[in-house]
Amino acid sequence: MEQMFTIIDSRYRSKKPLIVTTNLKLEEIKDSPDLAHARIYDRILERCAPVLFSGKNFREEGARATKAATKEIVTKG
Repeated sequence: MEQMFTIIDSRYRSKKPLIVTTNLKLEEIKDSPDLAHARIYDRILERCAPVLFSGKNFREEGARATKAATKEIVTKG
């Protein structure tokens, strides 16, 4: 956690660009009950513009396909 803070704080203080990706919802970032996370999130929100990408979760779809294929192999064997 401290390493993350150091990296983000360094980018923040030097006013260098920062791109952050997360699966957290914006509300989770804005209202973090944990002080350590809140320090990081505050810097991210000040320097970054949130962009929401919505759509299918391809990893979840892939996991379902893998489970179905495994189940088919097990039941045939």
